[in-house]
Amino acid sequence: MNRQRNVPTDPVDRVHLPVDEWRLVESRPNGDLGLMETLFATANGYLGMRGTPSEGRDVHSHGTFLNGFHETWRIHHAEAAYGFAKSGQTMISVPDCSVLKLYVDDEPLLLSMADLDTYERWIDFREGVMRRELIWRTPAGKRVKVTTDRMVSFTQRHLALLSMQVTMLDGSAPVAISSQLINRQDIADDYGKGIDGGPIATKDDPRQTTSFEHRVLEPQQDWHSQRRMLLGYKVADSGMTLAVGADHTVESDVEVEELLDTMPDLGRHVSRAELGPGDTLTVRKAVAYHSSRSVPHRELFDRCRRTLDRVRAEGFQKHYQDQRDYLADFWERSDVEMPGQPAEQQAARWCLFQLAQASARSDQWGIPAKGLTGSGYEGHYFWDTEIYVVPFLTFTEPSWARNALRFRANLLPKARERARELNQRGAMFPWRTINGDEASAYYAAGTAQYHINADVAFAFSQYVDVTGDLDFQRRDGVRVLAETARLWADLGFWRFSGNGRSSFHINGVTGPDEYTTVVNNNMFTNVMARHNLRRAARAVRELRAADPEAYQVLAAEIEFDEMELEQWDACADGMHVPKDETFGIHLQEDRFLEREVWDIANTPADSFPLLLHYHPLVIYRFQVLKQADVVLALFLRGAEFTPEEKRADFEYYDPITTGDSSLSAVVQSIMAAEVGHQKAALDYFRAGLFVDIADLHHNTSQGVHIASAGGVWNALVHGFGGMRQVEGRICFDPRLPAEWPELRFPLTVRGSRFRVRLVRDEISFTLEEGPEIEVSVREQDVTVTAEGVAVPLADQGPVLDDAVLATPVGLGDQRADGSIVTSYVPQDPEDPWHYPVATDPDDIIETG
Repeated sequence: MNRQRNVPTDPVDRVHLPVDEWRLVESRPNGDLGLMETLFATANGYLGMRGTPSEGRDVHSHGTFLNGFHETWRIHHAEAAYGFAKSGQTMISVPDCSVLKLYVDDEPLLLSMADLDTYERWIDFREGVMRRELIWRTPAGKRVKVTTDRMVSFTQRHLALLSMQVTMLDGSAPVAISSQLINRQDIADDYGKGIDGGPIATKDDPRQTTSFEHRVLEPQQDWHSQRRMLLGYKVADSGMTLAVGADHTVESDVEVEELLDTMPDLGRHVSRAELGPGDTLTVRKAVAYHSSRSVPHRELFDRCRRTLDRVRAEGFQKHYQDQRDYLADFWERSDVEMPGQPAEQQAARWCLFQLAQASARSDQWGIPAKGLTGSGYEGHYFWDTEIYVVPFLTFTEPSWARNALRFRANLLPKARERARELNQRGAMFPWRTINGDEASAYYAAGTAQYHINADVAFAFSQYVDVTGDLDFQRRDGVRVLAETARLWADLGFWRFSGNGRSSFHINGVTGPDEYTTVVNNNMFTNVMARHNLRRAARAVRELRAADPEAYQVLAAEIEFDEMELEQWDACADGMHVPKDETFGIHLQEDRFLEREVWDIANTPADSFPLLLHYHPLVIYRFQVLKQADVVLALFLRGAEFTPEEKRADFEYYDPITTGDSSLSAVVQSIMAAEVGHQKAALDYFRAGLFVDIADLHHNTSQGVHIASAGGVWNALVHGFGGMRQVEGRICFDPRLPAEWPELRFPLTVRGSRFRVRLVRDEISFTLEEGPEIEVSVREQDVTVTAEGVAVPLADQGPVLDDAVLATPVGLGDQRADGSIVTSYVPQDPEDPWHYPVATDPDDIIETG
């Protein structure tokens, strides 16, 4: 069995994190600190704060992040070549506002050492506030109740609200609360830890972030008054600017002394009082962050002041209510309900909440791979957003999807520059970036992923099909589609065969699977490029017919020749999609079957992920996948393949997919459900569902896997719900898991929101908002109305035996040249690859 399918039904430690369908609850402190800091992060798409304790320690890694706020640095290649990426970009931590240190009898509250009578920390996904409540028995034996909360506002994206309330339950004591702003990017804390929890050794994991030897945040000004403090910075090399400001409100039953001061890397507000039994001291802290690519910090100071002035005038409670109202609307549009599955329900809602925290207020910045929950992947944006996250936004929160796509449209000028640098026409979007420049130093598994052009085009096309937003298409979408199509027409070439036929080929690229690099005719790339070319031609023709004046503006801007339309059509129609008739499968790339098969089943568990234990050249020589490559193409462009082709492809590639990528399981779940491997579909779903909340990849401490969270929605709606969108038409062919009694979810299509309810013998639809809409269920057309409509179901699709997924197809078979498809088991590090000596094919040891 594929190791991704070994996930228990509920792999979470339920003593530590009990099941609650609407909350993530921590029942005791001092678990896996890095994991908990990620799981309890609060964010809104612009501002994010890791779930570190209010006391500031103990921690795994601090981190407060602003979307797009980064430092740049020169990439030093050991052996440089023309066109290699020149500039690295790393998201940096802005000053930490989360610290509210508590001292009772001059003794600090430290969770790692405290004698706690009670403890609970939670986030209610309907409220969007991290809350914590505990009773601390001090070293002097006094009992103190401490309540804290932390909210990053969805409605005011620059705003965070924090508070601490201390109540003496018995005894009397001097109490002090020290509220701080700390520049952790450049200044280590009291225990020598910065944002990464200490110095990073040589970076041999591409998922880690870069540490800097120079000072990153250069102080510009610090200022304070009786209630307010402000710090201003400029980033050393990127030139970005930042201001952070904080206001404090203190309430108590007794007299309180307040002290406030600032210095270049620290702002501090201290409240001191003598509390007796039943007395309470409350400190409320409003914090504003503003950043810019170049605006002077003085202007950002003024912006912070205006944000804080509103909070001072309106009070905290209004913003808490606004947060609840905002999330109520989000859940009305987005919630996926799984009655009778409480553990899955909690994890699914946590994933959807993470999508809101990563996307809601990104406001034309991108959506980083880790959102704003950690520094993993340097804070870069990848193609993951367009394929795994934007579809969720398109079908639930279209305005958020438009913002995400506007980010790509704004990067089009830099994408054009990158194409020129690679000797191509059109535009080429970077594989990983923050500011639009390619930041991948390893071109083979990075820059060579030309498919990102087609992924971006796919997201633009799907958004327009589902929303009907032709204004966006004509102003932004058509430019992106045209420039990406130009690249494919220029990159590929025609090959003519002896029978007079010709086909269009794309060589020297890497698909989504990073274990198979720089190959010819990657199937995913060619299939998606074909779609890109066709949609570009269609978009340009539609613009020419609907708005001739806008068409002329476009043609002048990009120097467009109408002959290009015919060229794009021809390239799409002639696109070569490699296929092997012996196995009846589409080839991942032209020569994929010439490689030996990696023996995944007998590879030691501690050797995964392979990229951290084997040289790339070792991996590249084998049939072994980091993630489902062909299978993803079957899902995204499913209408172009027959059910038989989908099943053959899935059954061939599934056993050789390691799942080293967190993106893989959810796609395998969707296609397993469609072709009939229902047990495997549920297994893969759980592997994606619990990837973070159970830390299945052992790297959640670096941040949430945002694309995987988006994939969870896709697996529920596309996989089990069986929904597909073909040229704007919504179709259903459901696959409800056998042990699930019901599945419910809303969809928004062209301004109409309707709710889908799936049970074993029927699927029903109810219109909740907007005009009536047509959908189809297994080729039967249905009109969705407010009264509701139900369609009987004879079954939940085919059910196949998963035994065929246990061993790679063809292992031990002969190729056309007589060689045998073999694999070898990795040995110990002293002798990692021991090949048996054999001269006759019959003597070769075969394993699998």
